[in-house]
Amino acid sequence: MPRPIQALIHPDALARNLQRARAAAPDAKVWAIVKANAYGHGIERAYAGLQGADGFALLDIAEAERVRALGWRGPILLLEGCFEARDLEACSRLNLWHVVHTEQQIDWLATHKTTWPHRVFLKFNSGMNRLGFKRDAFRTAWMRLSGLTQVDEISLMTHFADADSDRGIVHQLAAFEEATDGLPGERSLSNSAATLRHAGDHPEVRADWVRPGIMVYGSAPDFPAHAPRHWGLLPGMTLRSEIIATQSLEAGDTVGYGSTFTAPHAMRIGVVACGYADGYPRHCGTGTPVLVDGVPTRLVGRVSMDMITVDLTPVEQAGRNAGIGADVTLWGQGPHGSLLPIDEVAMAANTVAYELMCALAPRVPVAVRDLWPQTP
Repeated sequence: MPRPIQALIHPDALARNLQRARAAAPDAKVWAIVKANAYGHGIERAYAGLQGADGFALLDIAEAERVRALGWRGPILLLEGCFEARDLEACSRLNLWHVVHTEQQIDWLATHKTTWPHRVFLKFNSGMNRLGFKRDAFRTAWMRLSGLTQVDEISLMTHFADADSDRGIVHQLAAFEEATDGLPGERSLSNSAATLRHAGDHPEVRADWVRPGIMVYGSAPDFPAHAPRHWGLLPGMTLRSEIIATQSLEAGDTVGYGSTFTAPHAMRIGVVACGYADGYPRHCGTGTPVLVDGVPTRLVGRVSMDMITVDLTPVEQAGRNAGIGADVTLWGQGPHGSLLPIDEVAMAANTVAYELMCALAPRVPVAVRDLWPQTP
């Protein structure tokens, strides 16, 4: 039989999370962000759950071609715009909208020969200081674009740096409103955190388009202040495996490389077919949450390439299966109605859920399976 590790993608959960974004930003259109191969879920696997969006936003031409090949005929937005002048030919061929954030991209448009004018999103740097024009250059860029026959419609956008924290969005929103005052065109400001935390009560924040990313895949953008359950989000991905061996420890026995865990008393541990070569974070240490047959327990010892070890004490106390073949949930949906948010595992690894989703290793088999109804 194959090694008992598998990732499951849940299109129904993605669809419900997308609807949660709509509910949080009434009257706004919604981009489904599918950059990084749909945050590691796979564009083709996620598509069924995301095709209720108003548009797809991504990074490169190859991703756009994949979305078009799936039959999508609506808007597709290149979030970082064109990387070279000839990308504009692909934008025309595939009918792609694209972000403009540098003078070089305007220069390319000015010399581009096209039958169909382009829809562009002019990006304002409101304080994130990654992409976009600062205040003094923004209106000049808009004037240049508005004078080009190669450009049809100009939309306006920015990106919030602190929507998930106490600093909030007020300072960036004020800068954006000042820079865009009097300019026509649709607007797009809100990422996941701004969509959930600020857009509902503020029409100027939700604007015309919201750009929910991580929330669509079931992660809370402001974790640990709020868990996914608080926002009504469901896991878009489950990583599961099984116990392949057990060991009985005496008090003082150590576990794994570096002997980082010492048994405080007699106990049993389970050996799980999952390690850092599968994409499970090596920095997870003793105490990282895991489910065995749906029972919350913890990782003990160091993560190795192909295996982790888990404490079976709570599982035995609950009267659940703690033997070889027992179901192990590394994150996502477990048996008996259990859930383990990916955010909790990411926090134990001192990282974010984005990294865990995107780091899933090619050797892990992936299947598509609806989340609901839950398995018994």
